[in-house]
Amino acid sequence: MPDRPAEEPPTGRRVRPDVQRSLHALLTAAAEVFATDGVDAPVRRITTKAGVGAGTLYRHFPQRSDLITAVFRREIDACADAAPALAEEYQPVEALERWLRRFAQFLVTKRGLKAALHSSEPATYESLPVYFQDRLVPAITNLVDAAAKSGGIRSDVVPYDLLRAMSDLVAPDDPDYTERVITLLADGLRYGADGADGAGADFNER
Repeated sequence: MPDRPAEEPPTGRRVRPDVQRSLHALLTAAAEVFATDGVDAPVRRITTKAGVGAGTLYRHFPQRSDLITAVFRREIDACADAAPALAEEYQPVEALERWLRRFAQFLVTKRGLKAALHSSEPATYESLPVYFQDRLVPAITNLVDAAAKSGGIRSDVVPYDLLRAMSDLVAPDDPDYTERVITLLADGLRYGADGADGAGADFNER
């Protein structure tokens, strides 16, 4: 899958492949560090993990808020882009369940960015909630609609409700708990489904 514009510098200009690789490494490292240590983690920890110098980071992201925004948008894009890929590879119900697990991974990263998103500089991040909805609501809607059409889940599921439920249920420090509640949520989606093609069984397949 090609890199998305979120991995370009704030100016949005196209960059050389080697620079793109550095950006990718920086954003990947920053996402991991933010998820475990929070957005105030030392820059050195990010650059060391990425294998680049501090100058490279500051050249593309002069302010920490620039890096946080880029990480957040990149994680949203990756999660949204996973939906059509899963829909092509798996049956509708299994694709939806797998995407919910992928969304849970995104939420772990989002929790690492939570302090920044609720900081005293709301204008810096005010576009991110809109970007979240614009990218992720259509992604899950397509999966839910396909699963409902297949008869594998109930027909009255509101896609945005699933996003909200997942946001409340995911426990970043307890992946086993998260897995259990996703399984319970999946069972709830199947309850009352038509089951026209037996797609509901996909939830128990790994």
